Amino acid sequence: MAFNTNCTRCSRLADFLENVRKEHPEYHARPVPAFGVSDPDLLIVGLAPGMHGANATGRPFTGDHAGIILYEMLYEFGFSNQPESTHRRDGLKLKQCRITNAVKCLPPQNKPVGQEVNTCNEFLADEIRALRPGAIILALGGVAHKAVVRACGLRQKDYVFTHAGRHHLDGLQLVDSYHCSRYNTQTKRLTPAMFRGVFRKVRKLLDK
Repeated sequence: MAFNTNCTRCSRLADFLENVRKEHPEYHARPVPAFGVSDPDLLIVGLAPGMHGANATGRPFTGDHAGIILYEMLYEFGFSNQPESTHRRDGLKLKQCRITNAVKCLPPQNKPVGQEVNTCNEFLADEIRALRPGAIILALGGVAHKAVVRACGLRQKDYVFTHAGRHHLDGLQLVDSYHCSRYNTQTKRLTPAMFRGVFRKVRKLLDK
């Protein structure tokens, strides 16, 4: 089944989004499509839309705390034309890059359950199959990492998540990072220097 913004395959998420639309009628509050170039060298995979970020704006990592450091790094390393992403019509354009999520819908408490991740996985698999050989996937967090491995039809035990880790995936490369969530950045689990190191690695791999 092709991705569409009217998907209601996960009943818990569909019911939750229906209530969100009632409370915030101006919000996107539907499955959030990927954003960026159609033939990327870099595919960034996050977890799921945030309530007042992508769920509101309809664009991944746009309008929320997690997007602040992500878009700063994308700009610093030449993947975008500006360092901020505030709304869908802010003029931001990505270069060589595309951003998606393991789960396309906002989950309650920002925590999708396993079945929801699995149900949405076929959409991620389609996105990965469309990548050119040699492309890099950057997984933000353990859930995204596992979703990528599953989407590639590989065994989880052969691909262990570690921050700044690198894996070969049948012609593609997977690089891991802690998620750039508010919690991780405020607790210094992920510092700007650590995140910059991941992007430096990605840029070097692409420039070879």
